[in-house]
Order: sequence, then C-alpha cells, then structure tokens
Amino acid sequence: MAQTPPPAKAPTSTTAAFVAALASYLIWGLVNPVFFKSLGDVGAVEIVAHRVVWTVVLVGIGVLATRGPAAVVAAVGNWRRLGILVVTTLLVTVNWTVFIWAVVNSRLVEASLGYFINPLVNVLLGVLFLNERLSRGRMLAVAIAAAGVGSLVVSYGAVPWVALSLALSFGFYALVRKKAAIDPVIGLLVETALLLPAALGYLLWLGSDGAFGHGWGESTLLVLAGPMTAVPLVLFMIGASRLTMTTLGLLQYVGPTGQLLLGVLVYGEAFTHSHAITFACIWVALAVFTADAVHSHRATTRTAAAE
Repeated sequence: MAQTPPPAKAPTSTTAAFVAALASYLIWGLVNPVFFKSLGDVGAVEIVAHRVVWTVVLVGIGVLATRGPAAVVAAVGNWRRLGILVVTTLLVTVNWTVFIWAVVNSRLVEASLGYFINPLVNVLLGVLFLNERLSRGRMLAVAIAAAGVGSLVVSYGAVPWVALSLALSFGFYALVRKKAAIDPVIGLLVETALLLPAALGYLLWLGSDGAFGHGWGESTLLVLAGPMTAVPLVLFMIGASRLTMTTLGLLQYVGPTGQLLLGVLVYGEAFTHSHAITFACIWVALAVFTADAVHSHRATTRTAAAE
C-alpha cells in the first residue's frame, strides 16, 4: 500500500516572519524618527528617561505575566552576566541618546549613515573579538566604506561623530549581547531596570516644570515611548526565529534607507555633494558585502547538501 505523503508545509509561518521583520525595520526607520521628531520640544535626555521608565513598565508586565520572575533571575544567572548587562546598558544608553538627539536636532541623514555603516562595523568586531575570518570580498567592502567616511571627514574637516557613535555603540552592543547569549526581551528589561533609578531621579529633578509639565499630547507620546521601544524588538524576534541570516541582512538596510529619505525629503536636511560621495561608497560597500554574504551562504548550503 502506497504511503500517503505528508501534507505540504504551509508557507504562512515564513511569510508572517518576513512581515514581522520588515515591520520592525520600518518602525525603526520611519515611525521612530517621526515619533521622536514630534517630541522636539522635549530634551533628548528627558525623552530617554521616559523611554526607560515606560519600557520597564510595559516589558516588566509582559515578562512577569508570561514567564514569571524566575525567568529573569535565570536569565541574569550570576554576577558576571549582570556585569555584562551593565556594559550593554551603558552602550544602549549612548545609542538611544545620540539617535534621539540627532533626530530632534535635524541630523537624521548622519544618523542613517551610522546604521548603514553598522553591518561593516559588525564584520570588523567579529574579526577582532570573535576570531572570524574576513574574506576578500568583505575586506574590500570595509575598505570602500572607510574611504567613504574618510572623504566626509576631509570635506567637512570634522569627524561625523553622530554616525560613528551610533555604528560603534550598536556594534559593540550586539557583540557583547552575542557573547552573553541573553534572551533579548529579558535583557532589555534588565538593562532598562538598571537605568530606572537614574531615569526616575532625573524626571523627579525636573519636577512639575519639566517632566510633568507637558500637555496631554506630549505626555501621551512620552508614555508611548515604551511601546515604541518594545514592539519593534518583539517583531524582530519573531522574524529572526524563522528567517535566514541572509534575509535579515538584506532587510536591515530598510531602516537607514527610511531614515535617509525622511531626513532629505520630509525634514529638508541637506544632502551635499560630500554626502553623495560618502553614501555612494557605503552603498557600493554594502553591495559587495551582501554579494559576498550570499555567495558564502550558498557555498555553505551546497557543501552541507553534498555531505
């Protein structure tokens, strides 16, 4: 008797994962900048403080309701892991503060450059700290990107500190998180909880004339800083659980592309000849980097299938 073949696997899980990952990058690239730009009358540090407080509230309720406090204790584990989380807390604080400052001070184009550079920074950090090998294609990509940033330094006569701060802080954040292997959501909860005393202290110091003196509109937006932080992270986790690294690697350019388009087309930020040269170098570097990554992935797949 012929054996009935198993039913074909429905593609909905992969499709839903792709939609979730794409949504996370669209939020990071388009929604978040518009959201923080609308809070331009509020200082960047105060926005970060509210972001910390309401993220702790939202993520804390979610984690405690679904996993319980034991999951947090288990994830932190020991003093060494807690120390690692202190480091990642400092890195994410720098990243959030610089990004929000850049958005409210009309430096979104430079911020987008930082996130375009970030994948190449990750490559360098992998070589320096994880003993990963750098292929010729990736070496070429890094060299082209470095030339692009160098041309901007020469033309401006100043280092693009916003872009480099964002790329390096997020790159080191990802590196330390990778070595620590901590659950992303619980890690975010612990990081923001570590910042909570300073955030609350700053808001209390501002008092009724500052943190608690905004109108209903701005106050509501400040509370929504929690969901604006947690929701794209959860969507990204859904996508990352199903999609290949190649697909995620290509999707990560959606965010900075959105930021660049917003900065130039919506907020009227300058896009000079120097910017054009730098971004051209970055895009060529990313094209080389992506082509090399796809080629390496296919070669690995063929090798695995042949064994």
